[in-house]
Formats: sequence, structure tokens, C-alpha cells
Amino acid sequence: MPENGATASGGHRFNPFTRRDEHSAQQLILLRITTLVTYIIFVITAIYYTFKAPNEGHGPHHTIWGQNKATPFAQNSVITSIYWIILLVLQLVYAWALYTSNTVYVTAAANIGAHYIASNLLLFGFIHLWVRSLFAIAELLIIINFFNLSFAYFRHSTTPRLIHIGTVSGPLAWNFVALYWVGARAVTTHDGLAARIVGNIFIWGFAAYGAFFLVAFKDYTMGFELSILAFSTGVGQFLTKLPILQLQWIFAFAIGGLLFVLSLAVGAPGLLGRDPFPRGEVVSEDRERAPLLADE
Repeated sequence: MPENGATASGGHRFNPFTRRDEHSAQQLILLRITTLVTYIIFVITAIYYTFKAPNEGHGPHHTIWGQNKATPFAQNSVITSIYWIILLVLQLVYAWALYTSNTVYVTAAANIGAHYIASNLLLFGFIHLWVRSLFAIAELLIIINFFNLSFAYFRHSTTPRLIHIGTVSGPLAWNFVALYWVGARAVTTHDGLAARIVGNIFIWGFAAYGAFFLVAFKDYTMGFELSILAFSTGVGQFLTKLPILQLQWIFAFAIGGLLFVLSLAVGAPGLLGRDPFPRGEVVSEDRERAPLLADE
């Protein structure tokens, strides 16, 4: 029995995804280094392929937004790019939290560190596959990252707000939309009527997904983020050729507006200090009492 306990303790100690109440100096140093390295790699790759397509190999190669063809889930490059720029700036807040003397911020940042690093590496791989038109494998990486970020969200939904937005809810919202964006690119050979009808149905998944977080977690950040991405999809659809029965941009704007209003209704009481049900309360009573619940 003692040996089993020791083994379990050792496995817990070396599992980077384990939630801890405190972290050693060595663990924090490793997190700081890997966070910086993966952040730089991802940012440089994203900037490079935003403006330049790969040259090596066979097959159609494009820039990141050059692959944004007229599918039912094509996005607006300007809106989504601004969205990601804001997330990358907020991720610097996360990096700063690893150095601060505030134990709440340090613990929160360190606990999601492995998920954040994994996300950066998966998105790095995704970009390389996406610009080289390897859509099926690119979609697989998006699916893996969706589960990675979902796991991070459900285990750490009450982290301080700015860290939560930059490293968990913001990337998760985009990953959810990217499931549609990349998937449509992978399966759509032409912008036909059948694809549009399917898109008209599936886009309501944006509303359902956002409503889930608004109701279950009272997380208006997810609602606002999905609202922005729905508007990006609406603008992207509106600026493409409009075939018969093109309702996608109308649905996208309606979903974006609906999520914005609902998020405002959920978020306003908390921002005014009058919310009787704190964000993340649904997760568990223990987490409700945790110090990370403080919205700092």
C-alpha cells in the first residue's frame, strides 16, 4: 500500500496537467521558459504566414487568409485578426502572472500552463498544415486543441479574468468556430446550395454553445467572444458572392446580436458588483470558496 501511494504521488508530481495549490521554483522556471518559447514560435509563425505563402512542396499553398475561401463559415480577416491580436496581448498578462508575487495569479497561471503551452504548439502545427492545404490533418489538430482547451476551461473556469480571457475562454471560443471554419474548407469542394443549407443549420451551434456557458457558468466573456466571431462570420459571408437562399450572413448577425445582448445581461450585474451568483459557481461548491474565485 505505501508503495502504491508513493507511485501515485510520483505520477501526480510529474503530470504537468495536474492542478496544484503551489508550485516549486523549478516548475515555475520551466513554465516561464516554455511559455515564452512557444508564444514566440506561434506569433512569428502566424505573422509570417499571414503575409507569405509557403514555397516548398507540391499542392496549392496560400497565406492564412488566402485559404479563407467562400465556404459557409468563411470569416472576415480584419475582425478575426484583431480578435487574435487582443488575445495575444492578454497572453502577455498571463506571462507576467508567472513572475508576480501575487500567489493567486501565480497559482492560476501555473495551473493552466501545460494547457496553454500545448495549445500554442497545436496551433503552430495547425498553421503549417492549413497554409499547405492539408485540411483534414489541420482539422484534427483543431479538434485535439478543442478538447485540450475545454479540459482547461472546466478545471480552471474561475481563474482571474484577464488570464481567463487570454489563455482559456478566448482561444476556446475561436477553436470552436474554427471547427466549422476548417471543417467547411476540408469538405466543401464548391460553394453549392447543399453546403449553404447545411451551413444555415450548423451555424446555430454558435448560439447553443454560447448559451451553454452563459447559463452554466455565467461566463459572459465566452458570450462576447462568440458574438464577435459570429459577426466576423457574418461579415465574411456578406462579402462573398451571395447565391440563392444565402441566409448565412443574416443568421450570423442574428446570432452575434443575440449573444451580445445575453452576455450584457449576464455580465452587467457582476461588473456593477450586484451579481448574487459568481462566475463558475456551477462547477462545485469547493471551487466557489476557492481564492481564485475572486475576480481580480
